[in-house]
Amino acid sequence: MFKLICGCLLFLGLAFSTERGEEIKLWPKGAPGSEGITAPEASKPSVNPKYSAWAGNYTVTHYPSVYVFLPPKEKATGAAMIVAPGGGHTQLVIEKEGWEFADWLNSNGIAAIVLKYRLAKAPGSKYTLPNEVYEDAARAVRLTRSHAKEWNLDAARIGFSGFSAGGEVAGMIETKFDAGKPDSEDPIERVSSRPDFNVLVYPWYRPGAMKPDATPLFPVPKDAPPVFLVCADDDRSHVEPTVKFYLELEANHIPAEMHIYSYGGHGFALRPTKEAPAPVMGWPDRLKEWLAQRNISK
Repeated sequence: MFKLICGCLLFLGLAFSTERGEEIKLWPKGAPGSEGITAPEASKPSVNPKYSAWAGNYTVTHYPSVYVFLPPKEKATGAAMIVAPGGGHTQLVIEKEGWEFADWLNSNGIAAIVLKYRLAKAPGSKYTLPNEVYEDAARAVRLTRSHAKEWNLDAARIGFSGFSAGGEVAGMIETKFDAGKPDSEDPIERVSSRPDFNVLVYPWYRPGAMKPDATPLFPVPKDAPPVFLVCADDDRSHVEPTVKFYLELEANHIPAEMHIYSYGGHGFALRPTKEAPAPVMGWPDRLKEWLAQRNISK
């Protein structure tokens, strides 16, 4: 009997274990807006052997998913962060702004949930930011929160981060979310899509973009989560929207911290800049401090 019980417990442990970098589709039966699509996705191989099990960059995406990277149990804080890579909505720079950032998050005890979202500006794409891309972001938050117990996460400490175009995705979910749909047949849809904190890195985001009727597309709500923003001043096409978004958050009394570095260009992520050691390379330390103040990292 003892052996039987131990065997059952071992089976249950294996059944609920998650392999590092395991891909989980956001909608197992197909994503809304991608119905009927059977075309393959396209990606380039990773240039780093460390990430050979995953793609380097995606150039075609139809089947949105997340890749789950859980930190070692002895380091885990219980917090998680969804990561949206950039790429101008024509590709996903998922190695530099996904896998590498996932490693950094894990080293700080934070679970990383790397999002493969649909590309709204890829050649021939019929996806749009307010519809399919936004739905991918919201679903990623819901799915992560719904797996909180299984992945040993605190459902009240789930954040969302984005780089460049992924920062635009992060900005959308920062400003538009809901408490869930309690009458939905899908249990994941019953869960809140509101992130508990947001991180925008050199975001491509136009706050308050107007609809034809002159109303803001994504106005900042009074219960938006706290935000950390970072950009370089010589990244002119991104620094202005970063500052404008910060001011919009401040106007709505949303806690926000912004770091604008004198230079660093665009797309620095965690990699050394050409003008090393540039001050911008210290931004992960500032983020770590910001997260620690909120009991998200150790």
